Amino acid sequence: MDGQQSLQASLNSSYIPTTISSMCDEEHSEGEAVGGDTSPLLSQQQPAGPLAARHSPEDSYNLVYIIFFLMGIGSLLPWNVFITAKQYWLYKFSNGSSPAAQEEPHSDLSDYFESYIAIASAVPSVLCLILNYLLVNRFSSQVRILFSLLVILVVFVVTTALVKVDISGCRMQFFGGTLASVALVSGASNIFSGSVFGISGLFPMRISQAIISGQAMGGTLSALASIVDLAASSDVTDSALVYFITADVFTLVCIVMYLLLPRLPYSRYYMEAAAVPCSESNSRSSRSESSSGSVPPLKPILKKTWVLGSCVFYVFFISIMIFPAVSSGIQSMNKDSGSPWATTYFVPLTSFLLYNVADFCGRQVTAWLQVPGPTSRMLPLLVVSRTALVPLFMFCNYQPRYHLHNVFFAHDLFPVVFICLLGISNGYLGTLPMIYGPKVVPRELAEPAGVVMSFFLTLGLAVGSAFSVALVHSI
Repeated sequence: MDGQQSLQASLNSSYIPTTISSMCDEEHSEGEAVGGDTSPLLSQQQPAGPLAARHSPEDSYNLVYIIFFLMGIGSLLPWNVFITAKQYWLYKFSNGSSPAAQEEPHSDLSDYFESYIAIASAVPSVLCLILNYLLVNRFSSQVRILFSLLVILVVFVVTTALVKVDISGCRMQFFGGTLASVALVSGASNIFSGSVFGISGLFPMRISQAIISGQAMGGTLSALASIVDLAASSDVTDSALVYFITADVFTLVCIVMYLLLPRLPYSRYYMEAAAVPCSESNSRSSRSESSSGSVPPLKPILKKTWVLGSCVFYVFFISIMIFPAVSSGIQSMNKDSGSPWATTYFVPLTSFLLYNVADFCGRQVTAWLQVPGPTSRMLPLLVVSRTALVPLFMFCNYQPRYHLHNVFFAHDLFPVVFICLLGISNGYLGTLPMIYGPKVVPRELAEPAGVVMSFFLTLGLAVGSAFSVALVHSI
């Protein structure tokens, strides 16, 4: 493989480079050795077996695409709600008795809150994704998805109920409860997103892209809602109440959308096709595996996806190390002017909204352009090159600074440019390997391969979160 493929950009088909035939031959020879059909999904667009003769239905009105897009929004909405409601958390942890308090005192909680949230989110996420992989054949995707959505809904209802409660006498207990809520919601949302991404591997690649674009749109909507709340409400608790109620309602929408999915002909076609074995020998092994509920084989999945998984890991490792722990601490050089832009809207606009819009744009581009290909050496090189973004953010006007006193990029335009680069590169280079992963393995391993790719993503977030704490303390 020289890695220079001619790429198909169709939204309605899987990625099928012309030079993939050697990969298919290799898969076929390996399949013969184990007595099964292991042709990867990249080599074929239509399902094999009895359903192959059936005409593939169209995605009427793009309903299936929209449902997966909405579930993509829902999969990261809990995380985005927690990190973008920064003013509410600062109010709760600093002066829980005065709703008018907008001052941000420098304390361990206020200075490092994003890092604490990131760690509380990422560690249980990794553990729950491992659990999700072990249970992929023991519990159906419907059980895993609905259970995780119900957990998210319950935690957010409790969080919403506490918005107007005065916690000034028990701030540390509330902080501990908040971290526990983040851990619960993050674990459940990663089981949800891992399961949804797993079943998307059964569909054409446009469906996987819909989930990933939806995740970025969730961040964009959260950032927009936060800015509107800041502008429209003088009471931070009123803003937070509307904010969390919106998250409650959207979680309910995700439950309804998922229950609707199997009723649509387009999704039912691909789900039924995945359940049909490709050969008689494979049928016997599939029945045996299904009856025993065994754990999917990890070695053949990793053999095909470890490079793509490593790319996903490093993309999100760099991104979470910078965003939001460092990026949200960068202040306007004109903050002393007292203007609303410099004091109130600079961080919400440049750190949260701009990043999420750039991230969404990067993910959306992959719907039309898929370069480099899954075997290209350029993909890992581009991923590693993002390391250069770390020192660029460190030497912007991050405050407070205790160790690195020099600010080299002393203009508000610099963090705007850097956050755009971070978001676009995260969206594009993070999406490509994620949508390639389930397509380079045998069809029967597509769902567990999707879970494995989600694991690499979450592992990158977990390790990056730990490094973000060290990075913030080093500045």
